[in-house]
Amino acid sequence: METQEGEDRTPLLKESQPGTDHMPHFHCNLYTCAVPACCSARYNLALLAFFGFFLLYALRVNLSVALVDMVEPNISLAKNTTSNVCPEHSSTINVPRNTTGEKYSWDADTQGWILGSFFYGYIITQIPGGYIASKIGGKLLLGFGIFGTSVFTLLTPLAANLGVGYLIAVRALEGLGEGVTFPAMHSMWSSWAPPLERSKLLSISYAGAQLGTVVSLPLSGLICYYMNWVYVFYIFGALGVLWFFFWMWLVSDTPETHRSISQAEREYILSSLKDQLSTQKSVPWRPILESLPLWAIVVAHFSYNWTFYTLLTLLPTYMKEILRFDAQENGFLSALPYFGCWLCIILSGQIADYLREKQNLSTVCVRKCFTLIGMIGPAVFLVAAGFIGCNYALAVAFVTISTTLGGFCTSGYSINHLDIAPSYAGILLGITNSFATIPGMVGPVIAKNLTHNNTVGEWQTVFYIAASINLFGAIFFALFASGEVQDWAVSGYHLHRN
Repeated sequence: METQEGEDRTPLLKESQPGTDHMPHFHCNLYTCAVPACCSARYNLALLAFFGFFLLYALRVNLSVALVDMVEPNISLAKNTTSNVCPEHSSTINVPRNTTGEKYSWDADTQGWILGSFFYGYIITQIPGGYIASKIGGKLLLGFGIFGTSVFTLLTPLAANLGVGYLIAVRALEGLGEGVTFPAMHSMWSSWAPPLERSKLLSISYAGAQLGTVVSLPLSGLICYYMNWVYVFYIFGALGVLWFFFWMWLVSDTPETHRSISQAEREYILSSLKDQLSTQKSVPWRPILESLPLWAIVVAHFSYNWTFYTLLTLLPTYMKEILRFDAQENGFLSALPYFGCWLCIILSGQIADYLREKQNLSTVCVRKCFTLIGMIGPAVFLVAAGFIGCNYALAVAFVTISTTLGGFCTSGYSINHLDIAPSYAGILLGITNSFATIPGMVGPVIAKNLTHNNTVGEWQTVFYIAASINLFGAIFFALFASGEVQDWAVSGYHLHRN
């Protein structure tokens, strides 16, 4: 029987309402009320995924810091009198302890292409990654995605020595490996995450990305300072390979195939997802592409990533060239915003599920509110950061607050794919992330081109653009998002249509 239009298909609170057609009746029994989170298979998966995404982002952002050390100082960025408007902040002598690393004469445009090249590979494997994960499961795809990225990271110093073209190619190949990871993870969670624990489980696993940034930025700076920039790639690449073996050994695609999951937890997960998933073999491409709630996620994802990627790739440069911190301070201060974001992701995931489960707020209300906070807040503080001159403390504080508030989006649009179509969540994320990767490709290049003279005014323009795009994305999502499982995403839709 087809569900009436407007009926909320999300499982929120319906577990406790006997008589509903589309959710299982949850009575307190061994399988549904006594499944602790501690040491459970689903939280072990979240923890392993956390470390996987930790390494994934460490592998992604380490070049941003290493690049400062790889480029000849007089080439790094063209300077004029206004770029020296801020006094040298550091009291220490800015001479690296180790100067054995090779230096390259890459101009600002070349650096922009090097930083952006990753995303040319990343965008290609998004939708195929989601589709393949829906067919064969996400375990192998995610595992080999991170493994491949790690191997190419180990080859980065060699590629840089061979020439800038080789380096761009290796970074693009890293992007190919990373491109499958988020769709694969979303696809796994569609089988593992009970609806009322989605925000918690996904926020834990994806928070690893922020902590990877937090640790990688300062640690890469320290490695460059005390050792040599090549070790930035060797150390993180080796850790990625090590993680791969743990992932392959301990993880399963579904609760049914997990070797050590308890019977109680298996039944709890499977019963909570009953009637949420489709058994249809073919993918309903046309209804997916015509779905307005999906396009609301696309616009929000694109908008958020414009700000995120611009800051991720260029914050070390901004710290060095405008605020004039040395390499060591640069790494720590560049990481501070992402530490705030990591905390916010963990907390907002807990809060979101609390509001849904205990306070009876609808899924769509929580997703919209969290997205609005996570996009409008950053826009305001990002613009403000461009207007505080050489006030270092305020500059760092505003950028930190901006990025921290962005963490709310993880429990907003970022997991909305699982709300509207659990069976096709990996494919949906592949679609939205394809569009959301475009900012990573063009954002740094545009920002580098806008900051040729490296003036405060030029950086204000960069911040204005990012804030405007964020604001538009937030409004669009608030108008058109949904929290209900869409008709085309469940088995009955296909039968009814036929």
